[in-house]
Amino acid sequence: MTQDNKQNNKQENNHQHTLTREEARRLAGQLVMIRMPITSLDETSAQFLKDNHIRGICLFRQNMVDEIQLKKLTADLRLILGEGALIGIDQEGGAVVRSTWVPQPPAAMSLGASDDPDLCRQVGAAVARGVKALGFNWNFAPVLDLNNNVDNPVISERSFGSDPKRASELALAWMDGSLAEGVACCVKHFPGHGDTNVDSHRDLPTVNKSLEELQALELAPFQIAVSRNAPAMMTAHIVYPALDAENPATMSKPILTGLLRDQWNYQGVVITDGMDMHAIAGRYGVGNAAVRALLAGADMVMALGTTETQLETLNALTEVILSGQISLAEVQQKLQRMADLTKTYPYPCIDTAYQTDMADRILMSNAWKRGLTTQGNAQPPAKGSKLRLVISADVVSDGVSEAGIPAAKVSAMLASLYDVDTVTFDNADSFDWSALPDDGRFVVLASTVRIRYSKQVRDTWKPDLHLVLWNPFQMLDIQAPALITYGFAPPAIDAARAWFAAEVVASGQMPVAGFSSAAA
Repeated sequence: MTQDNKQNNKQENNHQHTLTREEARRLAGQLVMIRMPITSLDETSAQFLKDNHIRGICLFRQNMVDEIQLKKLTADLRLILGEGALIGIDQEGGAVVRSTWVPQPPAAMSLGASDDPDLCRQVGAAVARGVKALGFNWNFAPVLDLNNNVDNPVISERSFGSDPKRASELALAWMDGSLAEGVACCVKHFPGHGDTNVDSHRDLPTVNKSLEELQALELAPFQIAVSRNAPAMMTAHIVYPALDAENPATMSKPILTGLLRDQWNYQGVVITDGMDMHAIAGRYGVGNAAVRALLAGADMVMALGTTETQLETLNALTEVILSGQISLAEVQQKLQRMADLTKTYPYPCIDTAYQTDMADRILMSNAWKRGLTTQGNAQPPAKGSKLRLVISADVVSDGVSEAGIPAAKVSAMLASLYDVDTVTFDNADSFDWSALPDDGRFVVLASTVRIRYSKQVRDTWKPDLHLVLWNPFQMLDIQAPALITYGFAPPAIDAARAWFAAEVVASGQMPVAGFSSAAA
């Protein structure tokens, strides 16, 4: 080390140690994004944001009542958070949407089934127009995870497909559409959540593949995204032993710094996935994990959870900044990346109007229809036929997605075309399929949950048609012809009705290796 470098380091360390606790707390607050259980900005919440110098907040369905309320909330938040505000949302499409009254986009896998980059670009742009009008400037989408594990409990229809090159092309066309409308995207979940059979919201998954295997599949879409200047990237709470045997990617310096920054020269913002997830909070503690994530190379910590866990995170980050374990130069570099993001994608003005609502609804409707996919030579029964619908009575949210569609809505859709007898069940495993009347009715099983069916169900349930309204891989569980919509949003149900009415043809092709429209 030269004398000049020693002097520079000494000056930096001296500067570091002259920081007051208030200054360190201010820096810490700029490095986190939080959630709050509010629908309006009350005085207590506003004071918490000001006292802790928060610059980023992610809103969820619990924060949303209607358009007027949400626009007021985001406007009030901008006044508190300031010009560098980052107001985020998960508006991927399909079942993972938070605002359900703007035009609802198809799931990524539906767009993969359409296999049209221009359509993806149009959908991404329409999503951006919708969320921008509501006051958001950062959307945590698109998903770059590959669909290379049919048993994945959390990705499935959220992925554009299994081929890294084609899935990347479609996903990044979606991203380009959003960026063109002035809303930042955040590709996720680096280095890839596709090949897991564990949901990181509930436990810590491991992807035990060789480096060569990872490079050929999981890593490829993210490396392409880096070359396409994706403005932000979200980490995965997953261990990849070939890259780092000790730490999940979120807390891995070999992955976030060694691979992403040093080898790939990525210059965008790196934000963690929610640090309240059991894969992290339950194993490492939120404060400790936040520190480790920033030291590993993350720029921003997604500190969701409660006020208590957010304060624990802020306290831990304050201490690590004060101690000099993370240098002031490193903190400033992280803040500069976020400043660059907000400069390019500034928070929308309060009076942003959504002027293309109807055109975007038409676009989304057509996009859902183009994704419709059949398996096993599925054919709709003749109009006016006697039909029996078998369906889950109620579907709650799985914590990632919105709640599934109520049985009554699917029944009403079919009743517009058929004489429908609806049979509901509470538990698929205990439902006695053999107890259904043998009266000649055409039997439709509608799958409205993401979880795959058990062996007991697979061995005993035999409908005439399987209407797959969520996880497309459920069609592997039921040996029957299937219509797959990749989601249950209103335009998806309208698309299914159009197929039953013979108004559209299901032209989508499942974008996963080993499947074809002729497969049963």
